[in-house]
Amino acid sequence: MADDNRRGEDDDRGPGGAHQMFIVMEDLLEKLKVLDYEEEVLAKHNMKTLSRHYFVSSPHMASNPGEQFFMFTIIAAWLINAAGRPFTQPQEYDEPNATVSNILAELRAFGVKVDFPPSKLKSGSGEHVCFVLDRLSEEALKKRGFSFRRPNYPTETTEEESVMEDDAELTLSKVEEEMIEEPDDEEENVIDLEALKSRTTHTDADQSSKPDVILESTVDAAEWNLEVERVLPQLKVTIRTDNKDWRIHVDQMHQHRDGIKSSLKETKSHLDKLQEDISKTLEKVSSREKYINNQLEHLIQEYRSAQAKLSEAKERYQQGSGGVTDRTRVLAEISEELEKVKQEMEEKGSSMSDGAPVVKIRQSLTKLKQEIVQMDVRIGVVEHTLLQAKLREKSNMTRDMLATSLPEPAATATATTGTYA
Repeated sequence: MADDNRRGEDDDRGPGGAHQMFIVMEDLLEKLKVLDYEEEVLAKHNMKTLSRHYFVSSPHMASNPGEQFFMFTIIAAWLINAAGRPFTQPQEYDEPNATVSNILAELRAFGVKVDFPPSKLKSGSGEHVCFVLDRLSEEALKKRGFSFRRPNYPTETTEEESVMEDDAELTLSKVEEEMIEEPDDEEENVIDLEALKSRTTHTDADQSSKPDVILESTVDAAEWNLEVERVLPQLKVTIRTDNKDWRIHVDQMHQHRDGIKSSLKETKSHLDKLQEDISKTLEKVSSREKYINNQLEHLIQEYRSAQAKLSEAKERYQQGSGGVTDRTRVLAEISEELEKVKQEMEEKGSSMSDGAPVVKIRQSLTKLKQEIVQMDVRIGVVEHTLLQAKLREKSNMTRDMLATSLPEPAATATATTGTYA
């Protein structure tokens, strides 16, 4: 389902939408270079320089996801701080979900609309990571007052026009240099450029029209030679060295190539000699190593046998130490039980030889007898009280019976008699 949604998004963006994040990553790298991330981030954390498509997820660009995610969090925290908002530097073992949520919260605080879940950033690569870093870098550039301006492109000229302009400039520079290099006493021989151009034009026009007869020279050879000798100093051509001219670069390349060839010959001889010395030394070392191995072969065998015996002794020692440990534990348990038995025996012996319990028993018996006497007295008092109550109750019952059987005067007299009695 996610692949179908992603495919639908690519269809909406067009055929070049899948490569848009490559462009965003290249722009992001330029912005990071402007912000001097190499000194402030990479040098501080001892990291390598980012490649052009480091945060782009692609099958042929497979990298370590954990390293990419840590690099993403480090750069994002640095950009947030550079944009003027305090943000704690994340550590390598922090919770990824909390770190990503904090970064997106800071991005929303800058007014950027985030319409994707935080889980898209946990891989440390992809278009969402490039988008977040790109927007944070823009905020950091705004904070520093930097803005990109449109480049001023030079006017394009065709190749033929540029070659003609270069030739014309070269011809004019040659003529001007000749005029400058002429001494003061030959000012009357200054070349007129306009006349030269018009002469060239007339010569081309004359060449275009074919003559009817063969031209023959009527100039004397001696006078021609004299004229050539007289004009020869003015025919010197001096080319001004221009570092931007490709011919100068070609000459420099040839000079460097010749220098490299000459240096290579000398260096090659030294390197060959060094190689021979190293090979001889290696042969000597190998031969001596073989000799030493042969001489120490019996010692090596003895050492190996001693190592085997030592390993066997260690194994036996471990087995014996295991048995000793078990027996030591059993001995500790038996000693503990023995101590308990001794303590019980001491308590019983002390109780048998001590007369304090007998005294206590006698005291208890005396106290018990006293309490029995007191209880007998209390029982007698209670019985006497009970007897008195029974007698009183019996007399009351007799009086009540007599009062009910006698007439009222007799009952009153009886009551009075009983009262006096």
